[in-house]
Amino acid sequence: MSIAEPRLIGPRVSLRPLQVSDHPGWSAVRRRGRDWLEPWEPLPDPGTADPAVDVDAFRSRCGAWDRQRHFDTAYGFGMFLGDEFVGEVSLASVLRGPYQSASIGYWIDEGHAGRGLVPEGVVLVLRYGFEELYLHRIEAAIVPRNARSRRVAEKLGLRDEGTATRLLQIRGEWEDHVRYAITAEEWQARKAELEGRFLHPQPVPPATR
Repeated sequence: MSIAEPRLIGPRVSLRPLQVSDHPGWSAVRRRGRDWLEPWEPLPDPGTADPAVDVDAFRSRCGAWDRQRHFDTAYGFGMFLGDEFVGEVSLASVLRGPYQSASIGYWIDEGHAGRGLVPEGVVLVLRYGFEELYLHRIEAAIVPRNARSRRVAEKLGLRDEGTATRLLQIRGEWEDHVRYAITAEEWQARKAELEGRFLHPQPVPPATR
């Protein structure tokens, strides 16, 4: 297994680890999308600098993802439409030994939502996780009322394993999360279907903004 910096290329989007030079585009998306994104995210630790406004904090964020990739504990990807940053997909909490598992997360700029870009990016990362990292299970945990994120998991046909009570801290509250999952066996059985639906060239619908 390689820890080299990965590049995942789809018919419309490309994914790669973020770099400090990506800060202007990343910051613009995060600052205009606070009301869209932050209701679904944990509160930062007190006193933590905001990487959307502090380039040094963003540099530290990039460095943390690089270290985690080096130690095979997490893999973060910026998602790009051409040269434009539009969102992120990540594999976090990588467990080896008898688990061989990880958690997948994703978010997108509000102006690009509903264009089918997130499912494409998620399929690219699922393929990377199963075929390059040799994971056995990938899970997504989503707040029940987050209908848009749940729609992505359901569109991909991830298995609904039920609701975990007060699983994660979101905006300072311990929130229930619906747990979706896919295993390596399911990926192999559905690989042709998922790649055929989401990784074949297709037109990009216009952005909403």
